[in-house]
Amino acid sequence: MTIFNKGEKLLHKVTELPTERIIPNPHQPRMTFDDEELALLAESIKQNGIIQPITVRKTGCSYELVSGERRLRAAKLIGLKKIPAIIIDITERNSAVLALVENIQRQNLSYFEEAFAIEKLIDFYGMTQEDAAIRLGKKQSTISNKLRLLKLSENEMRIITENHLTERHARALLRINDEKKRMEILEKVVSGGLNVGKTEALIEKTLENEKEREDLKRRSVVFGGDVKLFLNTINRAIETMQAAGINAEMERKKGEKFIEYKIVIPYAEKGR
Repeated sequence: MTIFNKGEKLLHKVTELPTERIIPNPHQPRMTFDDEELALLAESIKQNGIIQPITVRKTGCSYELVSGERRLRAAKLIGLKKIPAIIIDITERNSAVLALVENIQRQNLSYFEEAFAIEKLIDFYGMTQEDAAIRLGKKQSTISNKLRLLKLSENEMRIITENHLTERHARALLRINDEKKRMEILEKVVSGGLNVGKTEALIEKTLENEKEREDLKRRSVVFGGDVKLFLNTINRAIETMQAAGINAEMERKKGEKFIEYKIVIPYAEKGR
């Protein structure tokens, strides 16, 4: 997969750069870094050195990190003043793409971080979903599903992430349009430790109940809660039967708080 534009160069020479002259990549898609993992990486670097150089691009008097932020952070943890690096001649746009590609290929991003990074590629750099899919080596449907995750609120994302719920949990929740109801379900999922299957079943039941309530509400709207409409319906039904030759009879008694109806409908006589 090629991500460089015509005229851009990749300089394979490895050089040592002062860590203080390397600035973060503003398009780094990874939002969080695990302190324990960084400590383990730092210890590995202390024992074995940095096996794979970081990648940077020249920006004025500094070098902007393209890939390798975990290695850079770990190197700083153990006080390294210099770090091996490969300097590449690349645009800011493709630097952002390369940073995302590296993180996705190494599976270092959470699914929310990946979704935000893809959104940035599309919105900030004017890509289509198809362009992003090609650049990232993914199906367009995968890109679309990732972006749908961003319909969840920040609070929902935080709860999902803190409780280590899967991407399938998150996608299932999107079937609920109302944020308040979605949060209620999310709380049940977390408190009950529900797996994906049980979460989907809970959501399905919620949707069924919601549909029943909506149907009842629509019926209520049709009649407007007016008893007279129901009574008129009964009267018309009796009149229709009588007009058809059915000797239906109806008695009506009105009380203080109710109306009592007695309806008698004879069986059809045999042979007639």
